[in-house]
Amino acid sequence: MDIIRKHYLDWLRDAHAMEEQALSMMRAMEGRLEDYPALRARIGEHILETERQARELRHLLEATDGGPSLLKDTLGKVTGASQAMSGLFAADEVVKGAMAGYTFEQMEIAAYRVLISAATLLGDRRAIAAFERNLAEELSMAEWLREHLDETTRQFLARAQEAAPMGG
Repeated sequence: MDIIRKHYLDWLRDAHAMEEQALSMMRAMEGRLEDYPALRARIGEHILETERQARELRHLLEATDGGPSLLKDTLGKVTGASQAMSGLFAADEVVKGAMAGYTFEQMEIAAYRVLISAATLLGDRRAIAAFERNLAEELSMAEWLREHLDETTRQFLARAQEAAPMGG
């Protein structure tokens, strides 16, 4: 197998595992955002986008006889779930979750740019179209998180101040 194709398939498997990890993280967090309806709604939308992205990546892998990496997917899901659970008891979970989400989106953006470059060299037009769609969705989510980080932080701090005992 030529080296470009080998790396391309490795990166495609990594992207699939990354999307599975994203789903684990977002699903775990979504249920705990009842006090943040805008954030909860946007995460719900992105879960649907991410489910489609993971399916599309799996189809691309199956079409290339590479197939998804069960080990990477399983590790991604476990990592995502543990990251989501690590914030479960943090008082500032929503702020840390928004920061982690923004950071994760940047990693996904970089991954899709790499995949677009490799698919372009291989002339894989179907994959390029899928990666460009996914990239646009990740860019949109990252921008939404960036634009709403201040609002989310202020909402959290207002709630924290209301819940704080007098004088404390």
